[in-house]
Amino acid sequence: MIDQETRNRIIALIHEEVVPAIGCTEPMCVALCTARATELLGQRPERIDAWLSGNIIKNAMGVGIPGTGMTGLPIAMALGALIGKSEYQLEVLKDLTPEALEDGKRYLEEGRIHIYLKEHITEKLYAEVTCHAGDRQATAVIAGGHTRFIEQPINQPISPISPINPTSPTSPIPLNMRLVYDFATTAPLDEISFIEEARHYNMNAAREALKGNYGHNLGKTIDRPLSKGIFGNSIYSHIIARTASACDARMGGAMIPVMSNSGSGNQGICATNPVCVYAKENENTREELIRALMLSHLTAIYIKQSLGKLSALCGCVVASIGSSVGITYLMGGDYEHVCRSVKNMIANLTGMICDGAKPSCSLKITSGVSTAVLSALLSMEGKCVSSNEGIVDECVDRSIHNLTSIGANGMGPTDDMVLSIMTGKSC
Repeated sequence: MIDQETRNRIIALIHEEVVPAIGCTEPMCVALCTARATELLGQRPERIDAWLSGNIIKNAMGVGIPGTGMTGLPIAMALGALIGKSEYQLEVLKDLTPEALEDGKRYLEEGRIHIYLKEHITEKLYAEVTCHAGDRQATAVIAGGHTRFIEQPINQPISPISPINPTSPTSPIPLNMRLVYDFATTAPLDEISFIEEARHYNMNAAREALKGNYGHNLGKTIDRPLSKGIFGNSIYSHIIARTASACDARMGGAMIPVMSNSGSGNQGICATNPVCVYAKENENTREELIRALMLSHLTAIYIKQSLGKLSALCGCVVASIGSSVGITYLMGGDYEHVCRSVKNMIANLTGMICDGAKPSCSLKITSGVSTAVLSALLSMEGKCVSSNEGIVDECVDRSIHNLTSIGANGMGPTDDMVLSIMTGKSC
């Protein structure tokens, strides 16, 4: 069994990376930064200037802001200044009321918010917000993590970020697949049962999605009679429907909190709902579900350690690998089965680009989850993509690092082109 000190460090890492969030985490990050700058200013800002990294802009352009019926950064920033509280972290706008929304719309109409691209930095997750009132101003900066405030603006290339958050006194423990598996499958149940919160949040988001028409209604579409004639009324169709529904609601602006993973609500949904649906319909025990959820979420956290919070690689690739290993465990798989599932996933989904947070993310999540189930089934049949094929290596950890090297380094120009295309569209 893993020693207590190591378990404590892993648990601290999970608590830092698996947290509740309302709405897409990129606009909420900027809203949080705006709320903090407003608090430092001590009064309602007359003008707000924001300098943001390209990846923040990309992920915030087309996504719904919860409770507003609007999309994009300006309304998120306005509400962050007017009703946001930095103590709420990624739930910064949870005090939203109809009156506050109307006030926020007027604030926008008055032309008080200005957004710029922060150039000449290497950090992909960067938000710098300055609030002005008369001759006074106050600035807050978030970098390297969606809630990680740093001391001052960065005016030159940076790597890595040094956080000043007092809640992170030690550096995160470096993970590997063996450590992830051993922790999830052997840690005392009372130490890891908190991960059930992810089920409560994210399965509830799937249920709430059915009460409205969010995004492209992908989850509801999969549940309709025509789709059942194609997909069947099966565990598979239920998995993709419940996962897509939660994403529909989140990307469509529903005022529904979800449990995020590594700064992404969609990653949290994708690492949670497929595992929960499979466990319920396969009649797995509560302990098996808890361990499968921990395995799924911690695998995603491990992969993100070398990929980074934001990248050109779609986050559903990472989270779907997590859900695949979780489902493999629920199927009765051991460590070798889990490793095979990871390799099968890497052989399939590598290269899926991130072109921002938006309602159609549910389509990509459906692709990822479908592949997760297929990879788990192949693994349990003893099938695995070999090291002679593509970027897959005999070692599972090297296979993962091959994936993250492509996403973090090789796809940099792709990221730039995607942002250029998105910002250059006539619409």
